[in-house]
Amino acid sequence: MHSAEYLVRDHTVYACVMGSRAFGLATEGSDTDRRGVFLAPTPLFWRFEKPPAHVEGPAEEQFSWELERFCELALRADPNILECLHSPLVEYADDTGRELLALRGAFLSRRIHETFTRYAYGQRRRLEADVRVHGAPRWKHAMHLLRLLASARDVLRTGELTVDVGERREPLLAVKRGEVPWSEVEARMTRLEREAGEALRRTTLPARPDRRRVEDFLVGARRASALRTP
Repeated sequence: MHSAEYLVRDHTVYACVMGSRAFGLATEGSDTDRRGVFLAPTPLFWRFEKPPAHVEGPAEEQFSWELERFCELALRADPNILECLHSPLVEYADDTGRELLALRGAFLSRRIHETFTRYAYGQRRRLEADVRVHGAPRWKHAMHLLRLLASARDVLRTGELTVDVGERREPLLAVKRGEVPWSEVEARMTRLEREAGEALRRTTLPARPDRRRVEDFLVGARRASALRTP
């Protein structure tokens, strides 16, 4: 079995920057979070011990998924995975990676409303607990929750997932700095939740992602990998 580091180093098909830099919310001292997708050589799946579904590292702030696991999570409309697939800061993509990027629309569906808002609901409950216990929320988390809710609303409205917050940068950073009263932040969250619900009723996104198209891509990538193996 090859090392996890080998899989990331030699078999990455797609790599990007995520976090605040991709969101357009970076400030001085912000980390550079790198995410990637690797295609484990097909013969590794013929053994009892399978290759890892994900790898942390080898660099700091680096995390990668095996292609099949990445596609599974994207089909479930996992917010972190979909945002990774739409990062404006792509650092590397080989032929398979470019095929994956060309499939971005196949992963988008109305499930986004459920997964994004469910994640947001859990985060909001944590923020409310912080306010009760400490008198204030973790403002950085509050900022990212507003960003996520706006992202869910906008993708349902437009059919396109845009990661960079654009002109919302300064209002969001004001939340991060604690310059916006919690009551106003709560009101913004409630409004965005309502607007996302309204967008769901009007969206042109399909009810489900195009699983067959994604599976055909995955099978093709596995087959090509097997043929390349000496």
